[in-house]
Amino acid sequence: MKKMLLLAVLSVVVFVGCVERKDQEQRSTQFRRISVDEYLDKMKGGWVGQMAGVGWGGPTEFKWKGKIMPAEKMPKWTPERINQFGQDDIYVEMTFIRTLQQYGFDVDIRQAGIDFANSGYGLAHANHYGRDNLRKGIAPPDSGHPKFTDHADDIDYQIEADYSGLIAPGMPNLVIELGEKFGRLMNYGDGLYGGQFVGGMYAEAFFEKDMQKIVHAGLACIPAGSQYAECIRDVIKWHSENPDNWQKTWHLIEAKYQDNPDYRMASCDKGNFNIDAKINGAYIVMGLLYGEGDIDKTITISTRCGQDSDCNPSNAAGVLCTMIGFKNLPDKFKSALDPNGKFSHSPYTFPKMIEVSAQLVRDAVIRQGGRIEKDQDGKEVFVIAAQTPKPSKLEQCWAPGAIAGSKFTDAEMKKIKYSAAFPTGKIFPGWRIIDCGKKMNPGLRDAFGGKKNVIVTYPVDRETGSKISGRISIPKNKKTTLALVVGHHPKGDWDLIVKLKHGKELFRTPVGKDTAKDGWLETEVDLSEFAGKRARIELVNQSNGGEYEAAYWAKIDIVSE
Repeated sequence: MKKMLLLAVLSVVVFVGCVERKDQEQRSTQFRRISVDEYLDKMKGGWVGQMAGVGWGGPTEFKWKGKIMPAEKMPKWTPERINQFGQDDIYVEMTFIRTLQQYGFDVDIRQAGIDFANSGYGLAHANHYGRDNLRKGIAPPDSGHPKFTDHADDIDYQIEADYSGLIAPGMPNLVIELGEKFGRLMNYGDGLYGGQFVGGMYAEAFFEKDMQKIVHAGLACIPAGSQYAECIRDVIKWHSENPDNWQKTWHLIEAKYQDNPDYRMASCDKGNFNIDAKINGAYIVMGLLYGEGDIDKTITISTRCGQDSDCNPSNAAGVLCTMIGFKNLPDKFKSALDPNGKFSHSPYTFPKMIEVSAQLVRDAVIRQGGRIEKDQDGKEVFVIAAQTPKPSKLEQCWAPGAIAGSKFTDAEMKKIKYSAAFPTGKIFPGWRIIDCGKKMNPGLRDAFGGKKNVIVTYPVDRETGSKISGRISIPKNKKTTLALVVGHHPKGDWDLIVKLKHGKELFRTPVGKDTAKDGWLETEVDLSEFAGKRARIELVNQSNGGEYEAAYWAKIDIVSE
């Protein structure tokens, strides 16, 4: 009897032990663990990777469209290039981070829209038109709907979605949710999916070393039936067929996603210039797969693919450097990082932005069903609930669904108080803008085309140019010239006129690809005939009847010798 009782007890113990082991095995598959220290190191690496990619590729942006950039044209890396605090590829993310810091992850999309509408930095494409819609009272998600913008398939949310994965390690559904909240402000369909794909790769890079698996994790975050997903699947397939020849894969991408109109049905441009999210997303993956875990090679390949060749290496390097971690990055990517540099139009220095990201992720872990524990050494560990991605619904910009009919209330519109002032005098003392149109977001750009502190103007209409006016004194017995450096949009041109106010024309020239080397025209206008006099000079950004006629003013200077 005692023997039978003992066997029964042992059976219960064994059974309980088996159940406990099974429970432990289930828990181990249901949660992913990463120490807080390791998370912080990888998150910091991801932010640095973004800055490295955009800093290195910046001088090449849209200079190679529909062709591979020659290897000898790749800029040389210098450590100072890391300080990309004025790059639109990064500073837009700071607006989203700020909204999350102030209101938390449950912030309403309308508040996110108000915050974005109040941003003061320069924007283009989907970002620009989405923000314009918000400022007009078109509330999200309609602000990014194809009915109200021709740019909904553009690259914009893809550029700025890095933040979503960096504060959501191993949490792809939070990445998708953040896309629905912030990506909808300016994008729709593939334009939205591009950001969710990038964010999904970041989220996985905290746990995975195999780049193929990281790319597949991003792919799992978007609708399988989308053209964007098809594009990424193609790149994966072509890479497997041509593992040692990225240029052959590039030509396959070009033939299908650049030259085939069926894959550009919602592109805002139909020529070699291609801002569509799909093809630029392909170039991100090109760098990640063919880069073989090497930062230099990854950035170089994504850059040499062309088109938006600073944004794409920025995304690629960010994902890779998240996987690598900050402490393992080569010194050349972190030795010159300025801890006091502040991201444009934000309250964040680099250390402060890392601090805020570290605060947000703690909320994210708890919110997504995880917890924060301490290990046997007393160090904190994130225990993150494993997730199966649940992608957004399938939408197509060329056949969009119905609008939400969403408009800001009068009370909400009163909260939109962005400043449209032009700080011309701080940049060009003695000169002021007296006429300017509203298209293409005129104002100050912290950086454009490799130059800093650039003023942007746009003609009032086809007949009336934008004018920058200055009253200047011309010294006697000296040769005096007006020195100008002016630029143009990659897709546009305009006429530069220098004239006396209400008087004669002194100079006129077109500013476009035929006259402006590398996008910039340097010229001088002789003012010696006015020696000893004061003159009111007007610099006119005159329409020539085209589109994208913004003028970019990098230098206005009176030189006497």
